[in-house]
Amino acid sequence: MEMTYYDHGTAAERWERARQFFDAKEYATAARVLDGLVAEVPEQVAPRLLLARSYYHSAQLRRAEGELRAVLERDPVEEYARLMLGRTLQRQGRDAEAEPHLRMAAALGGEFPADAS
Repeated sequence: MEMTYYDHGTAAERWERARQFFDAKEYATAARVLDGLVAEVPEQVAPRLLLARSYYHSAQLRRAEGELRAVLERDPVEEYARLMLGRTLQRQGRDAEAEPHLRMAAALGGEFPADAS
């Protein structure tokens, strides 16, 4: 297997590089770095969430959805992943699918409807 710039360095170095690309709004490049990192450490939530965010911001919505669903399979009460999945589905025009995820994210964040006292 040929090593590329995207997989060069330790996992920590690649994580830092991906975060730098993300912070610079180079979302597609961040996703390329993170893709290999997530494959290497699939159980870690932080790289997968940043990969999902990178996909979301680079309009790769189906890929973002897939990563967010993978996070939620491992941790169904991961609030930010719920919120992002809801927003990703909304952005795809799938509002009915998005609504339960957005409601759950709000509840996990301590937000409840006014009449739920």
